Amino acid sequence: MKLALTISTPNLEGQIPLTLMSGSFEEKLQRAARLGYDGVELLVLRPDAIDPRAIRDQVAGHGLEIAALASGGIAAIEGLTLLAADTATGQRARARLMALIDCAAQLGAPLVTLGSFRGRRAAITAGDGRAQLVEVLHQAAEHAARQGVRIALEPLNRYETDLVTTVSEGLALLDELGHQQVGLLVDTFHANIEEPSLVGCLQEAAAAHRLWHVHIGDSNRLPPGGGHLDFAQITTTLRSLHYEGYLSAELLARPDPNTAAIATIEVLRPLVPRHPRL
Repeated sequence: MKLALTISTPNLEGQIPLTLMSGSFEEKLQRAARLGYDGVELLVLRPDAIDPRAIRDQVAGHGLEIAALASGGIAAIEGLTLLAADTATGQRARARLMALIDCAAQLGAPLVTLGSFRGRRAAITAGDGRAQLVEVLHQAAEHAARQGVRIALEPLNRYETDLVTTVSEGLALLDELGHQQVGLLVDTFHANIEEPSLVGCLQEAAAAHRLWHVHIGDSNRLPPGGGHLDFAQITTTLRSLHYEGYLSAELLARPDPNTAAIATIEVLRPLVPRHPRL
């Protein structure tokens, strides 16, 4: 297992929700490497506004990997969702997803995450929102396969979505989709709200060979240690499941982005020894 934290790309100014580190992109990378993170998850709003080659070189220059491309900010900041009330917005969102996949390939990122960007089923007044999401995901999966990128669908808590709130629901949708290019992202914050057992949902996803990415946040979405989740149990479970992917901090930047990044790795690094390749 490896540790990452979510940061925004160079073209985004100000503090973006659920991202860590302050300062320029270069300063964020410097701090992440100095703290001992293995990689970064990049929040990208507009792939056409960044230079993938330059970013890839910057990240590698600090001995870091790109763990994934995060899509969450697109819904929160730009109001684009795959399931949208009007056709034009939905089409723009679908084009953005394809662009994210292309960007991930150019960056060498293995995954594009799909959380709030999928939108809500209730937004669809004509037709079946679930069926529409499956259709969009199939098109995206075909494109991702050609680009050598995978898509990780994230179950969200009931307050943030009305479509796929648990691992079981996610696996059911993936079975319906029937495409090996799409798996699951399990977020400990969301799972704590919705799952009967956090350990159990990790086991369920791993048994289906669909546990591709893990987001870390405590029960209140603060850094580990700020709530009541047992991260020793979580990491022990993941190790027993032979999970070799990233634990990526996507959480509230409190009391500030840098302190949150420090608090996260201070709890997790003793539980996740440095990856031997890094």
